[in-house]
Amino acid sequence: MSTKGQELTLGRRSWYHAASLLWIFLIGMQWISFTQESWYTETTSLVLWTLAAVSILEVILPFKIMIRTIIKAIVLVYILHKTLIDYTVYIPYGTLMERTEQFVLHLKPYIWFSLCAWVMLEAALRLVTTTRRILVFLGINIISMGILDSFTQFPLWIEIAWVMFAGMGWLVCQHFRNFQLQYPQGWKRIIRHPYKILANIAIIFSLIIVASVNMPEVPPTLTDPYTAWRNYTGSSGSQTGNGTLDIPTATESGYSREDNQLGGGFNFDYTPVMSVTTNERSYWRGETRAEYTGTGWDDRGRGATEDVEAGQALENDEPGNVTTKQVTQKVTMLNDNVYPILFGAYSISEVTSVNGEANSDRMLWNPEQAELHVVTDRQQPQYPKTYTIVSEAPVIVEDELRTKSFDDLYTSNPADDMYLQLPSRFPDRVTDLAAEITASANTPYEKVALLQNYLQQNFDYTNNPDLSRKVSSDFVEGFLFDIREGYCDYFSTALVMMARSEGIPARWVKGYAPGQLSLNSDMQAPRQPGAEIETTYTVTNADAHSWAEVYFGEYGWIPVEATPGFDMPLLTEQPDVQPVDEPEEQPEEEPVKEEEQTPAPEQASSSIPTFVIWAAGAIIVLWVAYMFWRNRLSLRFFVLRLRTGGPLTPEQKVVAETERWIRYVKRKGLTRSGDETLRESVTRWSQAKPAAAATLHELLAKFEQTRYSPASVTADDWKAVYQTASKLRKELKAERA
Repeated sequence: MSTKGQELTLGRRSWYHAASLLWIFLIGMQWISFTQESWYTETTSLVLWTLAAVSILEVILPFKIMIRTIIKAIVLVYILHKTLIDYTVYIPYGTLMERTEQFVLHLKPYIWFSLCAWVMLEAALRLVTTTRRILVFLGINIISMGILDSFTQFPLWIEIAWVMFAGMGWLVCQHFRNFQLQYPQGWKRIIRHPYKILANIAIIFSLIIVASVNMPEVPPTLTDPYTAWRNYTGSSGSQTGNGTLDIPTATESGYSREDNQLGGGFNFDYTPVMSVTTNERSYWRGETRAEYTGTGWDDRGRGATEDVEAGQALENDEPGNVTTKQVTQKVTMLNDNVYPILFGAYSISEVTSVNGEANSDRMLWNPEQAELHVVTDRQQPQYPKTYTIVSEAPVIVEDELRTKSFDDLYTSNPADDMYLQLPSRFPDRVTDLAAEITASANTPYEKVALLQNYLQQNFDYTNNPDLSRKVSSDFVEGFLFDIREGYCDYFSTALVMMARSEGIPARWVKGYAPGQLSLNSDMQAPRQPGAEIETTYTVTNADAHSWAEVYFGEYGWIPVEATPGFDMPLLTEQPDVQPVDEPEEQPEEEPVKEEEQTPAPEQASSSIPTFVIWAAGAIIVLWVAYMFWRNRLSLRFFVLRLRTGGPLTPEQKVVAETERWIRYVKRKGLTRSGDETLRESVTRWSQAKPAAAATLHELLAKFEQTRYSPASVTADDWKAVYQTASKLRKELKAERA
C-alpha cells in the first residue's frame, strides 16, 4: 500500500473519524429536538441512546466493520430492551422464554425508529466525505428546517444555528484532514503544539458568539416566498411572534398521554369517559409529574412499583399524619379507551374489585406518587370496564397548618429533592415574582395561599390562549409575563414552579375534575340516619384537568387548585377555606410593567445558552491579556515614545532596558549609592551574588559599549540586552530559592 493510502486509512479511523461522528451526532440532535414534539418520550430516548451508542462504538472498537456491526446490533437490542422496560411499555414476568416472547411482541414500532437512526448515521458518516458533500449535506438540513419552521408551529431557528455551528466545525476538521494527507511533515510539526490551533479556533468562535449577542436586532428586509405569495393573493393567515405560521390544530380535550410539551389550545370534547358513584365529591386523580423541563413535565424518576391485587392494602410513602375520611368510588367506564392507570380520589388505599370480581389482572402500585397502574396486553389492550376503589381523603386542619413554619414542617419530614427541582436555566423573573408575591407570608401555607390567590385573580381562563404574544421559551415565564391567559396546565404548572422557587415541595397532577351530577342521581332518596349519601357523577373528556399537590411535612400531600373557575373539593375542619387576604394591587402592576419593558431582550438572550456566552467572553479576555503580554516590549517603548515625543533610537532602547534591570535588582536588595558608578556597583553586586556575576558583567559591557563606544548600536543590541536581563532574573530567582 502506498504512503498516501496508509495516511488515508489512518485518517478514516483516527481523529477525523471521531470528529465527523461528533458533528453528525450534533446535527442529529437538532432533528430529535424537532421530532420530540410529536414522538412519545420513550421513542425520543431510544433514538438518542441509539445515536450515542453507535457513535461511541464506532470510535472505540478496533475491529473490522463486520464485527463492529454485530456488536452494535447486540448493544441496540439491549437499548431497546432497557428503554421499553424503563418506560413501562411492557413489564417482563415469567420464564426467560416468556420474557423473550413479550419483548419481541413489543418491539414494533420502536425497532424501526432505532434502525432508521442507525442507518442514517452510518450513511452520513460514509457518504459525506468531501468538502462539497459536506456543504450539500448542510444545505439539505438547513433548507429542510427552514421549510418546517415556516410551515409548522415549531420555531427552529435555534436548531438551524446549531446545524450551522456543527457545519463550521466539520469543515474546519475537513480542512485539517486534507492538510494532513497532502503535507504529512507539516502536519507532524503542527500537532507538536496543538494548543495553538485550538486556541485560535476558540478565539474565532468566541468573537463570532460575542459579536452576535451584542448585534442590534434588525427586522428582515426580504419576505420568504410563501408569505409573499399569501400577501399577494390576499389569503388570510397570521403569524406568531416567533415567525412561525399559526396553523390551527384539531386538538380535543381529554386525558393526555404526553406532558413534555405543554401549551397550545384545544376544543372541548364532551364525550363521556366514566361515571363515578361515590360518597364524596372529589377530583379523580391519575398520574403525577416531578421533573419540569422548561416546556412541560418529564415522567422520568417515577419511583419503584410493586405488584398488587384486588383487596390488598395500598400504602403511601408520605400519607401524612392527619385524620382521613374513607371515600368509596364505583367507576364505570363509558368508552373503550385504554388508560395507563386507574382513577381515584387521593389517596387510594385499596382496590376492592375489578370488573365485578375480587381477582383482577396484574396491577402495579407506585407508593411514592400514589399511582395505580394497570398492565395490559399491548397487542390487544383491555381496560377494566368497572372497578371499585377505596380512598383515604385527608381532612385538613387549616388553622393549625397555617401556623407551621418551614422548620416545623420539613426538619423531621423532608421531601425528596426531586420535588424541589428547578431547571438549570429557570427564569429569574419567575423566582423574583414568587418572592415578591409571598414577601408578607411567614409560613409555607401562607405562601402557597398567596400564590394561589395571585394566579386566580390576575389571569384569565381560556382554552385557546393567544400564543402570538409569547416571547420566552420557558412555559411558565411565557404564561406569567407574555400570554397571561390559559387553561389548567398553565395555572397548575406555574403554581408548582413558583412554590418550588420558594423552597416548598410541590408536584404536578393530572386527572379529571369531579364531573356533572348524573340525571339518575336521586338526592332526595330516603336513607337511614347517619348513612352516607352516594352520588353519581358523569365525567367527560372536557373534565380532563391538572392541578398541584403541595407537601406539608407531617400533613402529607395537599391538593391545591390554582385555575380560576374550578373548585377543589377539600375536606377541612372549616366549611369555607379562604386564602390569606393580602393586597395584590401592587404585585399585579409591577409584572405588567416588566412585561412591557423586557420582551425583546428576553428573546434575544434566549437563543444562545448563558454559559456559552460567558465562556466566549472569558476566552476573549484571556486572549487580549495574552496579546498584551506578548507585545509588552512594544507597548513599553510606545509609552516611552509618548513621553519623549518621538520614536526611540536603538541607543535609547538599550539605556531604557538598562534602567529597567537596575530597578529590578534594586527590588532584590542590590542597591546603589549616590556616588557610585555602574561599574563599581556591578563589581560589588558580583561579590554578593557570585552566581549572577557573569551576567551582570555582560549587561555592564552592553551598556558601556552603547554609552562610550563610537560603534553604532543596532536593534539586535537592545534585544540582546533584553534577553540577558531575562537571564539575570532567572539566576537571581534560582539563587534565592
